Amino acid sequence: MSNTKNVEKAYEMAKERYAGLGVDSDKAMDRLREIAISLHCWQGDDVGGFESGEGLTGGGIMATGTYPGKARTPDELRADLDKALSLIPGKHRLNLHAMYAEAGRKLERNELEPEHFHTWIDWAKDNGLGMDFNGTFFSHPKAESGFTLSSADEGIRKFWVEHGRVCRKIGAAMGKELGTACVANLWIPDGCKDIPADRKTPRERLRKSLDEIFKEKMDRSCLLDAVECKLFGIGSESYVVGSHEFYLAYAIENKTLLCLDTGHFHPTEVVSDKISSVLTFLDEILLHVSRGVRWDSDHVVILSDELRAIAREIVRGDYLRRVHIGLDFFDASINRIAAWVIGTRCMIKALLLALLEPAEKLREAELAGDYTTRLAMQEENKTLPFGAIWDYYCFKSDVPVAEGWLNEVRAYEKNVLSKRR
Repeated sequence: MSNTKNVEKAYEMAKERYAGLGVDSDKAMDRLREIAISLHCWQGDDVGGFESGEGLTGGGIMATGTYPGKARTPDELRADLDKALSLIPGKHRLNLHAMYAEAGRKLERNELEPEHFHTWIDWAKDNGLGMDFNGTFFSHPKAESGFTLSSADEGIRKFWVEHGRVCRKIGAAMGKELGTACVANLWIPDGCKDIPADRKTPRERLRKSLDEIFKEKMDRSCLLDAVECKLFGIGSESYVVGSHEFYLAYAIENKTLLCLDTGHFHPTEVVSDKISSVLTFLDEILLHVSRGVRWDSDHVVILSDELRAIAREIVRGDYLRRVHIGLDFFDASINRIAAWVIGTRCMIKALLLALLEPAEKLREAELAGDYTTRLAMQEENKTLPFGAIWDYYCFKSDVPVAEGWLNEVRAYEKNVLSKRR
């Protein structure tokens, strides 16, 4: 009881401090409750999927680490997600890859149907979650050349076009069943390790493939299409067919969402600066929030300056209904459930910090040319009593306050994860 009183007392003091700056902390928390983060299933099993026991077999993606207890079956993965979600405040979403199908038999990826994901859909429905979906254009014999939708081999290109088409139908079925639009994202690993002789033709083939995939019109209340760009990847260091410029132009022309992955750009580039630029021309975007360390390493998201800047741009621009936030990291060197919880809670913290910002006062100072006040307030904001608001938000959401969630993860590791071999 004393801990509860301490949390409530600290909140009241923090609430008063923010009110002095014209910020209503209760309203900030109400807005935060409406934001759903899409948790990526592949953190729980090192991007393995359930097509075979081999796991990843290339295609520009790599999970590092050998921490024990990874999910081996769909039921184990869902149980781990249940545990993670119980420690995260708010109601969120699941982001699923095509290779997590439960077909009961060997199927080619262009043969997948909504029925092969019905258990996932039922699980999401039982938990009141929305779902998002991704085609899996890697870890497959037909991706070994490094080219899929831009392949010069017409048979390979057609195969992946068919995969893209069936993935859209699966995503639309998820959206219809769950009553909330599924964001179906398309990312391919196509590119060259060394300097190509022809940059033009693969991009022309990719455009043709995308046109074929998106030809069938879908109900946007069920399905939102997104295309994901990248600067470079493992095995595509010199040339990526689906570059930022390529997909930005395609998204604008074809009214799709553009997916910006925070690890897919040069280390000196920041996605926070791109948000208002692209949303000047696009209706909506998808974010894949990750953390690159020197390269697209997909480290667990932390409360970094860039994460805070991303959240600020979303809130300041009034983009909360136009930006779909998903996570995309995979760390096999630490407890995988803890990774989910750390990354998701940090994303939510960043959004709460942005919602608590006295943005109107900052804008007034800027419009008046008073850059002294603007800078002073920006720095003073960094030491406002945000932690007390966050603890209270967790408390009111019936999830552990502060680091209390770690005790539950450790108990789950002892009672469940340690028994997996």
